[in-house]
Amino acid sequence: MTPEELDIEFKEAVKMVNNYTEPFPADFLLRLYAYYKKATGDYGRPSSRKPIINAFKTNALFQVQNVSRDEAKRIYIDLVKNYFLYRK
Repeated sequence: MTPEELDIEFKEAVKMVNNYTEPFPADFLLRLYAYYKKATGDYGRPSSRKPIINAFKTNALFQVQNVSRDEAKRIYIDLVKNYFLYRK
């Protein structure tokens, strides 16, 4: 897959998540959050008003620190595809 194709597929996966109206499981959201941040190069601090949520987000980001941006995009895409494939 070319970098352009990867970017297109990543943007489509992000769009699927953003357009979905049902709530996602919390652990799934944390993984999406971490891989999205890594894939987009957004290294800003978590900005929730609740410190515990910031702690979970920071931990999720820490877990993906050695993942490349392209690999983060691939993992994000796979997470989204599998979620929508197997959801009930």
